[in-house]
Amino acid sequence: MSPATAPKTKGEQTRVAILDQALQIASRIGLEGLTIGTLADATGMSKSGLFAHFGSREDLQLAVLEHAAQRYGELVFVPVLKIERGLPRLRALFERWLDWTLESGLPGGCIMISAAAEYDDRPGPIRDAVIANQNRGRAISEKAVRLAVEEGHLRSDTDPEQIAFELLAIVLASHNYRRLLGDRAARKRALTAFEELIARHAPPER
Repeated sequence: MSPATAPKTKGEQTRVAILDQALQIASRIGLEGLTIGTLADATGMSKSGLFAHFGSREDLQLAVLEHAAQRYGELVFVPVLKIERGLPRLRALFERWLDWTLESGLPGGCIMISAAAEYDDRPGPIRDAVIANQNRGRAISEKAVRLAVEEGHLRSDTDPEQIAFELLAIVLASHNYRRLLGDRAARKRALTAFEELIARHAPPER
């Protein structure tokens, strides 16, 4: 049995439950608003009990970011690996990424987006973690694009970095339109933008 599928101990289950609650709080009021005290109030646990799991507020914030990244991986990245490589996988990756930002079950939407806004000009371990997460996501997007090129679904001169840049731009715009502006057509607009982006890089018809 692999570590990923092995049953969690009671302590690990408790930690996951705490992080689930902490993620909800951070999504709603931001990572900066997340403290041991606010988490204690939300969970009914003592501060000393929480300090047993997280040695400091910063440790808690970093753990929440990693918890969110794991959830993203489970809900977005892992499922698309079963999809046919090339454009089908790239499209599935984009659609799941889009749905994660709009319907992640978090009251404030994607915490990766909000954390990027909170810490974009605040040096430190949390900003470093936000950057690392975004770089992992960017690498995944670029790899999916390269596979689409290898499969002949996109032109050979397609720049994976440029496509990844534009995909993120579409996702951020849809998040803003849906959550801030209340545009219920945001997902449809994002999918249209994706298809137009792909069409611009389609190979010549044989």
